[in-house]
Amino acid sequence: MATTNKITANRKARVRRTLKKFASGRPRLSIHRSSEHIYAQVIDDAKGVTLAAASTLEKDLKSSLKTGANKEAAAAVGKLVAERAVKAGVKDVVFDRGQFLYHGRVKALADAAREGGLNF
Repeated sequence: MATTNKITANRKARVRRTLKKFASGRPRLSIHRSSEHIYAQVIDDAKGVTLAAASTLEKDLKSSLKTGANKEAAAAVGKLVAERAVKAGVKDVVFDRGQFLYHGRVKALADAAREGGLNF
């Protein structure tokens, strides 16, 4: 039986492989979810630079949120990263969920980013 680390590593590789096929030059909205916080960044892989980023560790979000590990916090991060990406001139991205399943906090962040103006 495969270990959890191997399963998540395979899922992450499968998602990234699929993204490379369909990205067609668009920046990548990459997320990371830990047990206490959630992080999101828009990355231009062609240039190797981060165009916009947000997380629940930022002072303005941290003070307004009860915890960084719930759907409300994820939605706030999604909205903030979308605002910053649009300000940087990015509208179309590909969503990189990494090893995380698309439900709960990951889905809340994605929905908020769509409402904020990002297309994926």
